[in-house]
Amino acid sequence: MTGLVVTAAVFAAGLVIGLVLRGREGKVRSGKQRAGLPAPVAESLGPGVTLVQISTTFCAPCRHTRARLSALAERQEGLRHVDIDVTNQPEVAHALGVLRTPTTIAYTASGTEIVRVSGLPETDSLLAALRPHLAA
Repeated sequence: MTGLVVTAAVFAAGLVIGLVLRGREGKVRSGKQRAGLPAPVAESLGPGVTLVQISTTFCAPCRHTRARLSALAERQEGLRHVDIDVTNQPEVAHALGVLRTPTTIAYTASGTEIVRVSGLPETDSLLAALRPHLAA
């Protein structure tokens, strides 16, 4: 009987965690301030706003995110997209507080984090959050 209760509790906890993560999928959240950026990120920043996508080699949603963000950056003035593969650089993901891929972080030219999205971003919401930071 104890085993059944433990199994049910683990199942319920997994279900709740899964629902919370699914609810956050693709949602734009405000940025977090961190002390110093890892070199691959700092070196990738350009003028305007840079969308830094954190990916891994075998991540299927990362390919969809790359296509979506590249297209967005091509049609939006002052926006660029950079994809950083952290498969062999887990310290970069750790320094940025990234727990899953893809994660997209928008930075200003000075390195200030504006917004963060876990999963495939909702383009309209992302663009709306970035608009105040993009050159008019």
